[in-house]
Amino acid sequence: MNFLRRDRDTLEKFLPSFDAKLAKIPLLELERSSIMNPGLSMFRELDGPALLIARELGGKGASPMDAIQIHRAVGARTPSLAIAMTMHHLSVTTLMEYGDCTTKLLQLITGGQLLVASGFAEGRSGAGILAPTMQAEPRNGGYVINGSKKPCSLSSSMHLLAASVFVAGRTRAIAVVPSDAEGISLKPFWKNTVLAGAESDEVVLANVQISEQQLFFHDTAAGMDAAEAGGFLWFQVLIAASYLGVASALVERVIAGGHGDACGRTQLALEVEGAMSSLEGVARAMQAGDRSEALRAQAFFVRFSVQQAIARASVLAMELLGGTAFLESPDVTYLLAASQALALHPPSRLSAAPALDDYLAGKPMQLV
Repeated sequence: MNFLRRDRDTLEKFLPSFDAKLAKIPLLELERSSIMNPGLSMFRELDGPALLIARELGGKGASPMDAIQIHRAVGARTPSLAIAMTMHHLSVTTLMEYGDCTTKLLQLITGGQLLVASGFAEGRSGAGILAPTMQAEPRNGGYVINGSKKPCSLSSSMHLLAASVFVAGRTRAIAVVPSDAEGISLKPFWKNTVLAGAESDEVVLANVQISEQQLFFHDTAAGMDAAEAGGFLWFQVLIAASYLGVASALVERVIAGGHGDACGRTQLALEVEGAMSSLEGVARAMQAGDRSEALRAQAFFVRFSVQQAIARASVLAMELLGGTAFLESPDVTYLLAASQALALHPPSRLSAAPALDDYLAGKPMQLV
């Protein structure tokens, strides 16, 4: 089958045998919440945590184009793992954007194939997406951090937590904290069985002491700095590609089973392949070094258009698969539910609309 072949070929190039191993495991086993979930352990065994880190630092050097194809391929096998990988890669790529000052940390991640959870700020009622949920204050020659992140994917399997913090007098910064640091604890948070395998519970930090070398300050007191802009772009394309993979799993079932007619199957391909092409446009610009406001706006437009394409394709795929598929396997309904969760990742289309409207009218794009 040619559908998803390019994406799976790229996955095979960087993580040999991963797709074949995932294909042998039942979907709902890969999606379970237990820390015995086999997906993350296989990801580490194949040096997956180093996927996007430069080769000169011991990584695999995958490009943005490679990354979105890999995430689509993984999302088609196990949605939870694709989401967990997205959060790890968000942390890693944001650290990469800082340049030389994070070189030793990135080498540590590649050397131990460490998983890095993302504790960056997310949209909350009455607060902007850049507003940290944790605070850091100077103490004992370093900093003490208090606060929590919920949901926080990889909460059970993480080795490091990269967290956005507010430092009194110096605005935002990123703290990197070992998961076994004194004062870190976990609280149950994720109650839904859908995407439970991403391990998205609450991580609480209570008087966690870190050194000065574990804190990286932003270049600007307001708005996005260059490092945040780079991380933001990586997140938009990877999260969209991951969920596009989930929808593609439904499309693949339609094509493989010959459901519907040629027109219906082609319509499904038009939706998901068109969405993938739009993501590739953003990825190419990222590879060229673009971190501009124009590309951030484009990433928004693409992410939300992919979101709409997923909604159309997944519902049509379910219709073409028919009632027998619904009755015989819980996989189909699980994939349908999981594919819709892209709309739940902040910033939402509704919250981003004012900023995008301002941008279209020629004003600065201020995310809130």
